[in-house]
Amino acid sequence: MTHDLTADIVADILSLVNHETSSHDLPGLAAGLDHLRDLATARLGPPDVRRRHRGDGHGDTATLTYTGTRPGHVALIGHYDTVWPTGTLTDWAPPAAGGRTKLGGPGIFDMKTGLAQGIWALKLTRDAGGPVPTVTFVFNGDEEIGSPSSRPIIERTAAEADATLVLEPSADGAVKTARKGTGTFTVTATGIESHAGLAPEAGASAVHALAEFVTAASAVAAPDAGTTVNVGLINGGTGANVVAGRATATIDVRVRTQLEKDRVDAELKAIKTSDPRVRIDIAHGWNRPPMTLNAASARLLDLARAAAQDHGHDLRDAAVGGASDANFVAALGLPVLCGLGAVGGGAHARDEFIYPDTVQPRTTLLAGLLTRLATWTRSPLLDLRSGVAGRPHPGALPPASH
Repeated sequence: MTHDLTADIVADILSLVNHETSSHDLPGLAAGLDHLRDLATARLGPPDVRRRHRGDGHGDTATLTYTGTRPGHVALIGHYDTVWPTGTLTDWAPPAAGGRTKLGGPGIFDMKTGLAQGIWALKLTRDAGGPVPTVTFVFNGDEEIGSPSSRPIIERTAAEADATLVLEPSADGAVKTARKGTGTFTVTATGIESHAGLAPEAGASAVHALAEFVTAASAVAAPDAGTTVNVGLINGGTGANVVAGRATATIDVRVRTQLEKDRVDAELKAIKTSDPRVRIDIAHGWNRPPMTLNAASARLLDLARAAAQDHGHDLRDAAVGGASDANFVAALGLPVLCGLGAVGGGAHARDEFIYPDTVQPRTTLLAGLLTRLATWTRSPLLDLRSGVAGRPHPGALPPASH
């Protein structure tokens, strides 16, 4: 039986937290990725294939491949960027004392614990002396801003692997098998400026038209179908005594299905405002497609549940409103599970925390799943359904710096 490694794993988690990696701090991201790669090397040795893919204004993405002893190939995906501005660590308050022990820190739950657990899970698998799959880690530094540069690397790596495991935090211990698709819509109203007192009739208010639009847009939401519409930002006008010539709104949309995505697009496009002199332009910014439990992922979930049963635990699954890089993989029809990382709470909040007593059991679960995946291969038919033209060697990724 594996001795208690909680202290060692937690030490690695805290070392990652102490390297602040805001999505918008390129020097901090670079230093954080260097530390993460060094940590993987310290625990696992040098990877057989290592690449660093430039982020083009975002955090770089590193891919590290460790060759296994059996034919199975697993992609372990995790982002090292966080939503927290650099400097947050200096005034972070520890969790309140009392009750179950917690550990807090910027990014500890979302998702630096998952990164450390992924590295240690492969170490435990190898140390056990049983079958080991080939594992490709993908560490990306732009997930919190939509993965604009890392998405093609994630999709390519997932297409080459038999299964993809995303090390995002769990839903109170449950893995995540369904996530909403996300979109950020920018709505611009362009009217006609005029003096609000001397010639109000000559003006066409962009603000008034935008107010009509956002009211109608809010009605597009369908809570029973899981569709939410949130108008989070509004800007417009130049002065209280000027009929506004321009106004903008930023709208967050979440959907569970492609059907709802198409409906939202159509209904927003069909909205009319009362003053025909005001032009409404909508930038449809869908970022992540909806993630659903496809047939391939259902097989993978069964395998994860069997691994949990090996340790006397039941593994639940959950559907959540947030999106992750797993959405991209699921949209290809490939097997993927998300939420295999931390148990805790407070993502993107000042009370972000993990339960340290779950660190070793969660890591052991992941190690058990890796062992089972050493001899697990996906159906070749998936390559046809997802449009993936075969699976090259794990090292066959786009050119990048080493």
